[in-house]
Amino acid sequence: MKPFIKKIIFIGAIIIVLIQFYQPARNSDYGQVLPIHFSKIYPVPQNIETILQTSCYDCHSNNTRYPWYSNIQPMRSFMDSHISEGKDDLNFSEWGSYSKRKQGTKLNRIIKQIKDNKMPLSSYTLIHRDAILDSTQKKLITTWLESLNDSIAKSN
Repeated sequence: MKPFIKKIIFIGAIIIVLIQFYQPARNSDYGQVLPIHFSKIYPVPQNIETILQTSCYDCHSNNTRYPWYSNIQPMRSFMDSHISEGKDDLNFSEWGSYSKRKQGTKLNRIIKQIKDNKMPLSSYTLIHRDAILDSTQKKLITTWLESLNDSIAKSN
């Protein structure tokens, strides 16, 4: 190998080792469920809550279950950017801070994205196979969310 290529490989290896020391704060409220959490505001049936925990909360709440590979950079940074984007769009942990109108809009978007197979993201389900929603689960959750949305609309 040429000295130039060896130098590039050596510098690359040093960079990979050094970025391992960058470990930003985790998205975790340590199991604490705030009073404004979705499941505290609405009586969520256990089967729906299980689906939400498995397929939604890692990216759309303040409590992510981190897999072992989250300790390795650049995977951690990639995950953190997905989580940040997900929480910016929808955060079940802060559901109560949304107006009733915004809650209705969010529910409609959740329903549409589930029906259109846009959520959970394929990049997430590639590794988290248990998060894939089968047709029965999709029907179950969308039907429940539609009825919840109807009840919110009636209360306004």
